[in-house]
Amino acid sequence: MKNHLKRMAAPKSWMLNRKENKYTIRPKAGAHALNQGLSLGSILRDELKLASTLVETRKLLSNNEIFVDGKRRKEYRFIVGLFDVLKIPAQKLAYRFGIDEKGRPNMYSITAAESEMKICKVTGKTALGKNKIQLNLHDGKNIISAETVKVGDSVVISLPSLEIKEVLPLKPGAVVFLTQGKHRGDIGIFKEFKSEEAVYTKDKEEVNTAKKYLFVVGKDKKPVIEINTKRALK
Repeated sequence: MKNHLKRMAAPKSWMLNRKENKYTIRPKAGAHALNQGLSLGSILRDELKLASTLVETRKLLSNNEIFVDGKRRKEYRFIVGLFDVLKIPAQKLAYRFGIDEKGRPNMYSITAAESEMKICKVTGKTALGKNKIQLNLHDGKNIISAETVKVGDSVVISLPSLEIKEVLPLKPGAVVFLTQGKHRGDIGIFKEFKSEEAVYTKDKEEVNTAKKYLFVVGKDKKPVIEINTKRALK
């Protein structure tokens, strides 16, 4: 795989000045797809403006403790994706990776309490024997659980221990976030499955989408975590 990426060839969702420089930072292959994440270096330099050059960004990662989901990361090409938590304890800063109302990556500030939790979608299950089930999560994590969880449900986990705090089932009344498609970035209330499509309501209007685009983020008409779909950071 190439280590570089031309700005003109970067995913359309990335907020880049495509004529400012020829190249941008290509994330390393990881748990998130290229068009659904950003490199840690791009986030620190371009989104959060904590560095102005790549050299400064690499020094920042080398000299400071910067955590993603509770683990220290030094690789500037490490890919950060949906609902990942970025913490810089020395500066008392914490951010969550989201998607804005136009489907673009969006880093927004969160509280210290919020930075200790994360929602993950269950994308698969693996039987390990002796009644042990391994949950495969959307961000590449794997957790052994005794909970009754279905593929498509979400789990609230603590960071960095990865302990399951709550299960959010995909059922009528669940709060869902749309991760892909033309409604990407929407938040609504799941209603039902109709044929091969899922139906959710937003502002009292019914919207059809693909089941795989649904990400359960809450229940009782309220998200478990703060979700900001407005780009506050420039």
